[in-house]
Amino acid sequence: MVSAESGAPCPVVLLASGAGTLAQSVVDSAGGPDCPYDIVGLVSDRDCEAVARAERAGLRTAVVRPADHPDRPSWDRALTDAVRAFGPVWVVSAGFMRILGEAFLGEYAGRVINTHPALLPSFAGAHGVRDALAYGVTVTGCTVHLVDAGVDTGPVISQCAVDVLPEDTEASLHERIKVVEREMLVDVLAAAARGRLHIEGRKVHRS
Repeated sequence: MVSAESGAPCPVVLLASGAGTLAQSVVDSAGGPDCPYDIVGLVSDRDCEAVARAERAGLRTAVVRPADHPDRPSWDRALTDAVRAFGPVWVVSAGFMRILGEAFLGEYAGRVINTHPALLPSFAGAHGVRDALAYGVTVTGCTVHLVDAGVDTGPVISQCAVDVLPEDTEASLHERIKVVEREMLVDVLAAAARGRLHIEGRKVHRS
């Protein structure tokens, strides 16, 4: 169970690499008076729309580019330093397209949440929607999970199914999954901020 001090909103940092629509949904959700978390910053690996969105929302940002570092471990340490500077209790990977390394996970183990547009462990990796369509499944969905050293292999927190329609394209299916993804992420993050996630090995229970 990890939460902020009693009575204070739980500080959260977002990681994002692209358009930032998922990150935007989390930022928007934090505006309510009863929200148990506060978005204290956004960190990216590149200059992108997610950074611009965060800056328009008045958030602090940092960009840690892999090309500015001699190797992956150096970049991972720099990413860890950048996130630490914001003082988060939880970190949310909201469309962050990099694998987090040993330094980062060593500091934030059990405190990094990610979403994936498929029902893990099926169709892990960067093309979950495309792979589900190609396989011919009639049901796919979205998973919110904790991040570990693997690719979409961390303990599952929550999942929701989405039907695959006969006329679906990758784009149309992904848009319907995103609706579920945003709602589920906000719900899980609220539970995390309130200290209601309990991790026991590969199982995550909510109180």
